[in-house]
Amino acid sequence: MARRVIITGGASGIGRVMAEAFLKLGDRVAVCDTSETEIFKLRSSCPEIFITKADVSDEESMEQFFEIVTCEFGGVDVFISNAGIAGPAGPIQALDLSEWRSCIAVNLDGAFLSCRWAAKQMREQKNGVILLISSTSGLYGVPFRSPYVTAKWGIIGLMKTLAIELGGANIRVNAICPGSIEGERIERVLSMESEASGRKVEEVRAQYMSGVSLRCFMTAQDISDMAVFLASDAARHVTGQAVSVDGNTERVV
Repeated sequence: MARRVIITGGASGIGRVMAEAFLKLGDRVAVCDTSETEIFKLRSSCPEIFITKADVSDEESMEQFFEIVTCEFGGVDVFISNAGIAGPAGPIQALDLSEWRSCIAVNLDGAFLSCRWAAKQMREQKNGVILLISSTSGLYGVPFRSPYVTAKWGIIGLMKTLAIELGGANIRVNAICPGSIEGERIERVLSMESEASGRKVEEVRAQYMSGVSLRCFMTAQDISDMAVFLASDAARHVTGQAVSVDGNTERVV
């Protein structure tokens, strides 16, 4: 039977790869995103995926998205809170409060709004799977990235709490903690950290690589594969876990 899978930030990057993976499994998939360009691309290439524009940090925007999804799907079996931004980079004394709040709003408030709705739906069904995308930054401190790191630690705390709250309703809640993912986003992060630290981009990249046992960056497909597993019956007794997909982070500084 086709599952109803909903993914925030699903028009590009990890979110899009996950959306396409669940679609290939025969599931019904709905995603939201803020980028009209990426929404158009996904709608053109995968018309079977239901997609609409919504801002995860805006309560009214998300309520509208959830109302549409409820009408279209009637509920949700797998909810993946994936939407996130890198936020600013720099020493804390140089960061602006508005930049801090923007990063927390998208990464953490968005997860709260998503989980609040998904939990209500799944409690009524008495089953479901919630996956939150955190980061290895949610397990370790990372210099010059305090807003992002704080949000990702918060996601793990949210996940741990919801796993306890919702377990009695047969709802599993886990977090995936990706390491550095190949692509445009990590290149922007490396550039930001280079500017903040005064080091060359290649020096920052080499530091990232040297802190990973496998000496490589991950791919969006690696994260998608883990999401598919955690959403499956093969992981029916896995809940309350922060699962790293990072090549084993040895150190972050």
